Amino acid sequence: MQANDVRVLKGAAVPTLIVGLVAVVVAALVTGAQGALGAGIGLVIVVVFFTVGLAVVSWAGRVSPMAMMAAAVVGYAVKVLVIMAILRALDGATAFDSRVLALSVIACTLAWTIGEMRGFMKLKMLYVEPDAEVPGRGRG
Repeated sequence: MQANDVRVLKGAAVPTLIVGLVAVVVAALVTGAQGALGAGIGLVIVVVFFTVGLAVVSWAGRVSPMAMMAAAVVGYAVKVLVIMAILRALDGATAFDSRVLALSVIACTLAWTIGEMRGFMKLKMLYVEPDAEVPGRGRG
């Protein structure tokens, strides 16, 4: 993972962990241990899914821009299918509060997305290569 990607990952993971830990504490106070467990599971799901997604897109970005786009699209589809499988597997579980899990996933996803956007905006990366040759134009 490149240094820029690590900064984005840190910028997204830190606020997500804070939101997730707050969710665990609030859930513990409001709904007890089952709620805290649900919030904790939601936090873990979001952190794992988004970290793996960012790592895969980062790796593909070193290959080519087309590979990066393909990795992002395929990664999104895979994440949706895997989360559906996880939710189906956890359907009817009584060890944790599933409503708190869902709320935790939503809150942590929002925190991750906002943190990731903020991280990308702070990178100050060039959109174009300044020394790149433009096809069809002579040097001059």
